[in-house]
Formats: sequence, structure tokens, C-alpha cells
Amino acid sequence: MVVFKLSDEYNSPIPTARFFRALIGDFHNLIPKLMPEAIESIDIVQGDGGAGTIMQINFTEGGELSFIKSRVDVLDEETLTCVYRLIEGSQLMEKFESIAYEVNFEPTPDGGSKSRIASTYYTKGDFQLNEEEIKAGREREA
Repeated sequence: MVVFKLSDEYNSPIPTARFFRALIGDFHNLIPKLMPEAIESIDIVQGDGGAGTIMQINFTEGGELSFIKSRVDVLDEETLTCVYRLIEGSQLMEKFESIAYEVNFEPTPDGGSKSRIASTYYTKGDFQLNEEEIKAGREREA
């Protein structure tokens, strides 16, 4: 197994608590509305949205993926942190044991928020990937 890590940072004018609730707490409702060309629906398969919840993201036809499943490992509304892991999904999981994400939100001086996303990719066997491949995949998803 090869482990590859990548971090990103994003700023938003939206206040931190509101941004966290929208992107994490209401993810399954918000994202299909923001990305209807890519996301057909997001279904809660198990749980109530907190730690242990499993969601299935169903992609629109014609894309590289048909679905992926993720599991929320940590949801801390006090520290505005969410840790989740992709655990299943069509072609993606042929090369990966799992992909883990840790998302943290913090306020900015102007009343907005900064989010930090740390991604950890656990590959199967000795499959190698690099930062350019990950960024290209993210651009296709957006």
C-alpha cells in the first residue's frame, strides 16, 4: 500500500458556523442543487448525519463514476471538524483501499471562513499516483 497526502485551503465570505452547517450538515441536500450536471442525488444509507453515517453519492450518467459511498468518522460541531472516508464506489475503488478527508473550518478576520481539507489516499498494492493526477481528477469533478 502506498499513502499519498495532499492539503488544500479555501476562503469564503460566509460565516464559519453557517458554512460548516451548509457544507457538512446539509451536504446531501445542497451539493446536488449546486452541481446538478454531475451529482444526481446523495442518499443517506445509514445513520443520522453524524459519526457512523454512510452516504451514497450518485453521479449523473456519462461520467467516469456511477456512485461512491462515504462514511463519516468524526463530526465535531464544537471544533467545526469533519473526518470522512470514501469506502466504496465503482471504478474509483479498484485502485484505492480508501480515501480519507479531514475538513476544518475557522473564522477569518473579515467575518468569513477558511476551510482546510487534508486528503489521504491509501492505494492498493503498489499503485502510484501524483499530485497532478489528483488535481486533474478534482477539476473533472468540479
